Amino acid sequence: MQWTLVVPLKPLDRAKSRLSDTAGDGLRPGLALAFAQDTVAAALACPAVRDVVVVTDDARAGRELGALGAGIVPDEPGGGLNAALAHAAAVVRASRRAGAVAALNADLPALRPPELARALDTAAAFPRAFLADTAAIGTTLLAASPDRELRPSFGPDSRSRHRASGAVELCLDGVDSVRQDVDTGDDLRAALALGVGPHTAAAAARLLIPEQ
Repeated sequence: MQWTLVVPLKPLDRAKSRLSDTAGDGLRPGLALAFAQDTVAAALACPAVRDVVVVTDDARAGRELGALGAGIVPDEPGGGLNAALAHAAAVVRASRRAGAVAALNADLPALRPPELARALDTAAAFPRAFLADTAAIGTTLLAASPDRELRPSFGPDSRSRHRASGAVELCLDGVDSVRQDVDTGDDLRAALALGVGPHTAAAAARLLIPEQ
């Protein structure tokens, strides 16, 4: 099964506020963009991924991620993250007819294409499935088969909400790079220990955080 990934990204000047203890206001937008660039590049290199669509209204992010090969759709209808994801999934399916769609976080800078392929290949066995983040509280991947709506419920405690919605939790070992999102300085250090992509490595060097 080939997947279209929908990747949501806030305007860069509002992204990653919880990294304030690690990166100042002048550095966080570039760091958020670096995370997204490495995430999108790895996703596009995954054999299970047909294409990647980024949901954003940020002009800079749109240019940079579009240059990597991602499609860009506006953040509509202005009702928050889940409404934007549902809208983007509908747009994708309308333009590509029926297809498997998955929402993927934009802050997975250590993402490995083979690990993403394993998660998506496992998800293909279920109508809807999700992968919890490293903290086992949130969600980094939510997948829906061609005949099912995505029904995203991201936000605080999204693992419990996605499970309650009927999505199957993927309990996989060896997919740490798909689970390691970055919200805090500790998360960033954990991602660096896994090994991040070149954009995040360069941004981390500006923060004087050595790549492990």
